[in-house]
Amino acid sequence: MADFRLHYFPESGNSFKLALMLTLCGQRFEPVWTDFGGGVTRTAEWRATVNPMGEIPVLEVDGAKLTQTAPILLQLAQQFGKFGGGSDAERFEILRWLFWDNHKLTGYMATYRFHRTFTPSPDPHVLTYFRKRLDDFLGILERHLESNDFAIGTKPSVADFSMMAYLHYPADEHGYDFANSHPAIRAWLDRLAHLPGYRPAYALLPGQRLTHYAK
Repeated sequence: MADFRLHYFPESGNSFKLALMLTLCGQRFEPVWTDFGGGVTRTAEWRATVNPMGEIPVLEVDGAKLTQTAPILLQLAQQFGKFGGGSDAERFEILRWLFWDNHKLTGYMATYRFHRTFTPSPDPHVLTYFRKRLDDFLGILERHLESNDFAIGTKPSVADFSMMAYLHYPADEHGYDFANSHPAIRAWLDRLAHLPGYRPAYALLPGQRLTHYAK
């Protein structure tokens, strides 16, 4: 059995993606809390010894340090034969939604949520800009989920775990009441939360939390 160590901080949706995938695949991992709020990932020492890209998460697999969440998810799907798609068409769709999520949904939601909730004096113009973009991206996902249970149709995949990660955090962090604004997204999040073994980020990822500034 592989030896997994996950470098993370609890508010990191990207960390949650890997923790959730490992958990749903029946795997244990050693949690390695990282002082992201204290700036450790920006230090020369951390980048020399953990991740030269300066990002969280980092998944150690038998001592090898893997970075960038999407390719790690795909590798785990292949390794465990779960959540990776059963045909070329499904695998293409997974890649399509993963790339879209990384570039659009997660890319904007992670930044918006951090600026809104974990920054002492967020710039209202920045928040307005990001919110407008997010409304567009969430609308795209909402329309897809009105006629599909999951990203690739009727079964969950790593694309779902990637897209849902930052959306599953409490509403007071990201500022959306999905039950009212995006009911198909809310229903999709509920379906994912009922997968056997599912646990949310703050249950899977212990450790010191970032200071919460949201009103």
